[in-house]
Amino acid sequence: MNSNLSTKQIMAVGLMLFALFFGAGNMIFPPFLGQDAGTNVWTAIIGFLITGVGLPLLAIIAIARVGDVQTMASRVHPVYGVIFTVVMYLVIGPLFAIPRTGTVSYEIGVIPFLSESAVNSPLPLAIFSVVFFAITAWLAMNPTKLVDTIGKILTPALLIILTVIVIKALITPLGDPQTPIGPYVDGPFFKGFVEGYLTMDTIAALVFGIIVISSIQGLGVSNKKSITKICVQAGLIAAAGLALVYLSLAYIGSTAPDAIGIQENGGALLSKAADHLFGSFGSIILALAIVFACLTTSIGLVSACATYFNKLMPRYSYKTIVLIFSIFSMIIANIGLTQLIAFSVPVLVIIYPLAIVLIVLSFFHNFFKGYSLVYIVALIPTGIISLIDGLKTAGLNVSALTDSLSFLPLFDQGIGWIVPAIAGALVGYFIALATGESKKTVQTN
Repeated sequence: MNSNLSTKQIMAVGLMLFALFFGAGNMIFPPFLGQDAGTNVWTAIIGFLITGVGLPLLAIIAIARVGDVQTMASRVHPVYGVIFTVVMYLVIGPLFAIPRTGTVSYEIGVIPFLSESAVNSPLPLAIFSVVFFAITAWLAMNPTKLVDTIGKILTPALLIILTVIVIKALITPLGDPQTPIGPYVDGPFFKGFVEGYLTMDTIAALVFGIIVISSIQGLGVSNKKSITKICVQAGLIAAAGLALVYLSLAYIGSTAPDAIGIQENGGALLSKAADHLFGSFGSIILALAIVFACLTTSIGLVSACATYFNKLMPRYSYKTIVLIFSIFSMIIANIGLTQLIAFSVPVLVIIYPLAIVLIVLSFFHNFFKGYSLVYIVALIPTGIISLIDGLKTAGLNVSALTDSLSFLPLFDQGIGWIVPAIAGALVGYFIALATGESKKTVQTN
């Protein structure tokens, strides 16, 4: 067995990891951030890069060290391990990420070519989503090399198209950044940090990390330390690619309002920017690339989720689950991109901090001897505060709760869970020492 890979092989793994991450969210959120952040775009994008690039990289490394997300979450408790993993798969699957592939495809690939009356009608989206998810189900039920070929061709093609758009936007700028709006006025960094949740890439890394590990093992590497090292190298390649894409799209978004006005979501913004820079030809090429790229992502997500739930519930066949998830995603997609994003944000605000704390603690697992109390006592306050943040984000009146927690550092910025999580981990550690909790009998790092 090899203990390492060639530079070419590592690059191939890194590009594969980039392709796994590069989906609908990566396209639509950075330009929208740029639009709203305006002159504060670079401060906001730094926060976005931490959660949109840095955390997914840490998650990949964590999975390489542990094995899979259920093993990691089971360090809290076996039941929690199953529940947490199921939630991760549902969020990255039929609840949000899979429907989003359909809505982004429609927003960028179809709407620019519809009349105003058709855009305002629900029928075109309904027809498109039926076709989109029918193709998704068909290819997910019968995996072929076609999907792999589409991914290998269209991801580079999409990057080339984006590069051309960015270069054109640099040569002939769309305009000047506008005055920041909303939370980007006073707290652009923290707003960007929370916006990074929306890419769902940290969750994707937890779910798909095993794919990267399997690919490395398939190339003949079996040593755990070598696999982790290669994951770090491949992760850095993918992270560099994502960072460049995010910076470029945020720049386009920040300069676009002068030329195309304020848009209600990043999909519409990117489509109109391409049309402004290149005319109808630019819109057509961008539309085709994104529709097929999102279709490839949709197929991969449906297949991965169906595989997991088939193992969890063997009485339901893989093909049955594929069909259920495809139909469910089709229905959810019909609420529209803007509404889907609005619905998903509170959920992500609740679950993302839990994932972050779990990932960070995994790196210190041996240091605190794997005590489950460290995980439990850190995650309880994290979950409570994140739940309150999520309810607030959803527009519910929780002022009594938020007022009582306003003393927490960074609470007003939406990340008040950080200090309680750290304090909880320390308290859990000392309680474990005092009570003599035995070391958890799970895989250690």
